[in-house]
Amino acid sequence: MKSLNILVTGGAGFLGSHIADELTGEGHNVTLLDTVQSPYLSQGQNMIIADILDYDVVHNAMKDIDVVFHLAALADIGAAQDRPLDTMKINVLGTTHVLEAVRQNKVKRIIFASTIYVYSRTGSFYRVSKHACELLLEEYHERFGLDYTILRFGTLYGTRANESNSIYRLLREALTTNKIEFYGTGKEVREYIHVVDAAKLCVEILDEKFRAQTLILTGHNRMKLVEILDMINEILGNKIKVIYHNQESKSHYMQTPYSYIPRIGKKIVCNPYCDLGQSLVEILHEIDSKIEKNY
Repeated sequence: MKSLNILVTGGAGFLGSHIADELTGEGHNVTLLDTVQSPYLSQGQNMIIADILDYDVVHNAMKDIDVVFHLAALADIGAAQDRPLDTMKINVLGTTHVLEAVRQNKVKRIIFASTIYVYSRTGSFYRVSKHACELLLEEYHERFGLDYTILRFGTLYGTRANESNSIYRLLREALTTNKIEFYGTGKEVREYIHVVDAAKLCVEILDEKFRAQTLILTGHNRMKLVEILDMINEILGNKIKVIYHNQESKSHYMQTPYSYIPRIGKKIVCNPYCDLGQSLVEILHEIDSKIEKNY
């Protein structure tokens, strides 16, 4: 594949920084756009510090760009359920700014980070905002011929995460307090995908055959939360006290995010893929290193 000029919105974040690194590794010219400086900026990458709610800056950032990976969003479901106005403003209006800038600059394709919650009854305002954005993409395609690919991500884990990531939050709590308070039953099922595996798939999705596709990116590891908690405890020498607050969440799903799905996405997985247990140790090491730096 020839070298492309690629813009990654939300490029300083957990998933965005990994995608940017994979793209750079494949020889593409990568620019990151985010509200903060990326601590993971690699040699050869460009950085634009800006907000997607500033249309003029977004428009100017698109000049000479071939492909946009649009990840910038309020993506924490817990925060989104209490901040509907911010969620709609950042996710829906911000995405409209990106789409309009793509159209005006004749960018060849936009690859949009959505969620498996889109056709769920859970996910609160985050799900609503991402569903609205998918409809916007489809309408821009119908009206203006804009090329797109929608990626519905499952439960991501890996290094560079923060407290909004469930696996990171559990590991940090275990490491710093020797206990985990879990607000759920433990029966909840997730299909975990390592962020590096997801980023590698994103590079593959640049292929022409994925144009106008809706793809589901989840992992091979379909596990109950109780199994994850047991694995964390075992890795840490069975010294962690796990406390279950048996509450069923209205924002998160139990077994499947799906209700009746009017438009089915194609699932895509990574082979080979990162091992879950080994990856948990890697994240624990990263968390421990951060803690040591603060002392």
